[in-house]
Amino acid sequence: MTTEQTRASGRVTAAQGNLITAAFTGIVRQNEVAYIATGGQRLKGEVIEIAGDLAKIQVFELTRGISCGDAVEFDGDLLTVELGPGLLTSIFDGLQNPLELVAEKAGYFLPRGLYLIPLSRERKWDFTPTAKAGDAVERADFLGWVPEGVVKHRLMVPFSFPGKGKIRKIAPAGSYTVDHIIAEIEDEQGTLHKVTMVQRWPAKFPIRFGQRQLPIQQLTTACRIIDGPFPVAKGGTFCTPGPFGAGKTVLQHQLSKYAHIQVVVVVACGERAGEVVELLKEFPELNDPTTGRKLIDRTCIICNTSSMPVAARESSVYIGTAIAEYYRQMGIDCLMLADSTSRWAQALREMSGRLEEIPGEEAFPAYLASRIS
Repeated sequence: MTTEQTRASGRVTAAQGNLITAAFTGIVRQNEVAYIATGGQRLKGEVIEIAGDLAKIQVFELTRGISCGDAVEFDGDLLTVELGPGLLTSIFDGLQNPLELVAEKAGYFLPRGLYLIPLSRERKWDFTPTAKAGDAVERADFLGWVPEGVVKHRLMVPFSFPGKGKIRKIAPAGSYTVDHIIAEIEDEQGTLHKVTMVQRWPAKFPIRFGQRQLPIQQLTTACRIIDGPFPVAKGGTFCTPGPFGAGKTVLQHQLSKYAHIQVVVVVACGERAGEVVELLKEFPELNDPTTGRKLIDRTCIICNTSSMPVAARESSVYIGTAIAEYYRQMGIDCLMLADSTSRWAQALREMSGRLEEIPGEEAFPAYLASRIS
């Protein structure tokens, strides 16, 4: 992690919508988080292009009031997602701010420059260890588990752990907060790593540890029109094309309720606020036919409505994907729904145009297909 002394800094030199150009001194890397200081607020953004000593930053907030000469602080870290117990039943925005806590702190209108810790540091979880001192481990190996709703939330060796290591100490069964040190692991260089229940991972880097299994089993959606002529494989992907009002969102709600899966991650990417409100009202009230509990108990919702800044649409999909991959890494069947991919593509087109990139078909960026895949 970059220290305070080595972090780069800069000044705003130009602005075009959500795209800010800053002249900087120091070392800056692609996808690094940056903050623009203006009007007593720090607005979060991400470096998406570097040319010499100029960095182009997409800002996740409304950029009204930013002017040339405003200070830019580079964080030294990439855009990350916080992973750990407490993701289920939570409602986040496109940057993983917990919206219920934001409402308690600032009211019903999302203010600029307010960023909160995604996972509660006060709630305690009942930890049961499955590994023991002396065990040889590597990244993504299981250390223990905590009950989270209807699933066993398995706690893993951090994905950023270097190479192989040996457990020197592991906490006994008990009730702990996510910040409590549950294990101490020594790596091959003799460095001791303290492990808690929560870990951070770059949102735009896939979580892929272990061997990928071929999708050979069918996902039972309990929807005959899908399971019959258009079967979906576990571990596979599918899309639902159609015009506005055709019932795509209704179908997604149906899949969330009745598909044979354990966890649902719903990403409302650029959706109309009315549809998102319907989602937030339905899921806490609907009975889950599989578990008998409320559907929200096994659901994580990422909200980024069409009224929110367009730059945050892109990050919302990556945040949701990282959370879904995290549960998949535990061996849990997870269904991720992104609604809608077309509005996410529109956000990519808007940023690509401001970057003056060569456009592809219908002015979408040429790399659209690879991003979607």
